[in-house]
Amino acid sequence: MMNSRAWRRRPLASTRSSQQCRPPKHSSRAARLRPSEPEQKRANESEISSPCDQEGLEEDMAAQEPSPPSSMENNKPGFPKKILANKLEDKHLCNCCQNILRRPFQAQCGHRFCSYCFNRTVGSGPQKCNACIKEDIFEEPTSILKQGCAFPDNAARREVENLPAVCFNEGCSWKGSIKDYELSHEGKCEFMILPCPLCKELIRLNEQERHNERECPERTLNCKYCKEPFHFKNIKAHDEICPKYPMICEGCAKKKIPREKYVDHIKFCSKFRTPCRYHVVGCDMLVEKEKIHDHERACAHEHLNLLLHYIMGMKVSLEGLQPQSLELAGHKAHELHQALRDLEARVSQLSVIPGPIGPPVQGVPSSSSSASSSSASTSTAAPLPPVPAATLPTSFTPLPSSVGAALELQLHSEKTKVADLGRRCQELEVKAGTFEDVVCVLNREVERFATTMEASNRQHRLDQDKIEALSNKVRQLERQVGVKDLTVAEMEGRLREMSATTFDGVFIWRISDFTKKRQDAIAGRAPAMFSPAFYTSKYGYKMCLRIYLNGDGTGRGTHLSLFFVVMRGMSDALLKWPFNQKVTLMLLDQSNREHIIDAFRPDITSSSFQRPVSEMNIASGCPLFCPLSKLEGKNSYIRDDTIFIKAIVDLTGL
Repeated sequence: MMNSRAWRRRPLASTRSSQQCRPPKHSSRAARLRPSEPEQKRANESEISSPCDQEGLEEDMAAQEPSPPSSMENNKPGFPKKILANKLEDKHLCNCCQNILRRPFQAQCGHRFCSYCFNRTVGSGPQKCNACIKEDIFEEPTSILKQGCAFPDNAARREVENLPAVCFNEGCSWKGSIKDYELSHEGKCEFMILPCPLCKELIRLNEQERHNERECPERTLNCKYCKEPFHFKNIKAHDEICPKYPMICEGCAKKKIPREKYVDHIKFCSKFRTPCRYHVVGCDMLVEKEKIHDHERACAHEHLNLLLHYIMGMKVSLEGLQPQSLELAGHKAHELHQALRDLEARVSQLSVIPGPIGPPVQGVPSSSSSASSSSASTSTAAPLPPVPAATLPTSFTPLPSSVGAALELQLHSEKTKVADLGRRCQELEVKAGTFEDVVCVLNREVERFATTMEASNRQHRLDQDKIEALSNKVRQLERQVGVKDLTVAEMEGRLREMSATTFDGVFIWRISDFTKKRQDAIAGRAPAMFSPAFYTSKYGYKMCLRIYLNGDGTGRGTHLSLFFVVMRGMSDALLKWPFNQKVTLMLLDQSNREHIIDAFRPDITSSSFQRPVSEMNIASGCPLFCPLSKLEGKNSYIRDDTIFIKAIVDLTGL
């Protein structure tokens, strides 16, 4: 393989098959001097017009014509470096995004770019090649990147696509080539971490569906009642306004009432609790609609007291609204009447004083002084003493007309105040009379409701007696049901025992969940287990087995201990005692190769084989029946966490 610099800087003309038709170019840097523009133009025309070059260009275009771009070709930068399984080489990197080349393009300067990166770079106009500047080989116009100056580098593309790749997502074991990664794995890896488009939480692709359906706090749900969409975080707020949300009537306990029909329901629901009609005067009880009349009859006395206090409060408030009490108002009215009479007398005196109009003489006040004195005397409301006309000087000037107008205006104002106070006094008297009538009516109602309340109390006592009798009957029925439940449980236990019972002296005991039960035995929670009962015949001996999964006595912690127990049966009086039949105990090999067997003949002097006087005798058997080491690891005695114990009672002589 050629070195990286030669591979990266392969010129465009090197792929042409017509290269042998043209004269060789000088390879030295000094020989590649840029000619003048006319010369360069003629040289270009001659190269294009030559048949050899024309054929070379056509072959080159045919060889380099890329396959139709995919939908991802022009909208993604290079592959991330982490997907490369082998050592990363610089020649595989885009000179723009510094990632692994995706759809590589080679510019005329020899550097390679991703298709997306190149189009983005030259999209705003010709740009200088940063790689040429960095390598200090920049020259114009070769190092100028622009549209049409680069071609798809299929050789580099094939080489990149064949590189081994791995998925860099944590937990993903995918391996393949970069081409396979792009076609079948990129953007589809189940372990890819993506932000949720709604809540922005980072989640794996394989968990996105579950997150969107169950966990995302911003997910949109459809209300199961009204079918309207809402955000999950607003579920409580939606439930508060959902018109179809099922509600429960607090009165009749009816369920699944749509909220939009709830108001209509409570209007006609006789069990719904509503405020008493006297709540405006202080009654705070909530009463069922059908019992509202009973409540009013029972609480009539309290309602009337509340109403009386309310009315008295209104009366006090009305009295407080008056500027003065009625007595003060009457005193003020009397003073106003007196002042009114004084003003009328003064006006009549002023209107009858004679005298010619002329200049005043010395010692007599002028009209202005007379007016001021008159107004002063008016403000003091002092009556003028009657003066004989002969004693007044003949040069006295009458009061001007403005003083009379002021007196008339003041007189009219005082009359208005007196009339207003009189009207308000009459209104208060009417209201006081109305209140007295209301109190009389309420007193009669109190007497009527007291009679009704007494009758209601008698009925209430009768109802309480009935409730007590029914409660006693319910308790009696509950006791009977409890006894029946105990009987049913006892019958079920007997039925299970009968279903597992055998009557031929042979019994196979299946013990499942062996590991768990042995752990319980080791921990001391259940050290021993009893098998169901079995019989030698239908009317024979009753027996069972007892097993210690962690051993008992000398075998504790080292052996599995198995014992035989004689139980009290229904036919013990007909049997021969002590029990003297041979007993064989077996731990079955589930591969039917090597069973663990132990047998014994009862000791007739032992109390374990005498006729039972209690539910069962003392167990007797093999404390060292089977070493626990045989049950550890892989063995044929335990399959599917289950073991089988077999007991055989010799029936000889029975």
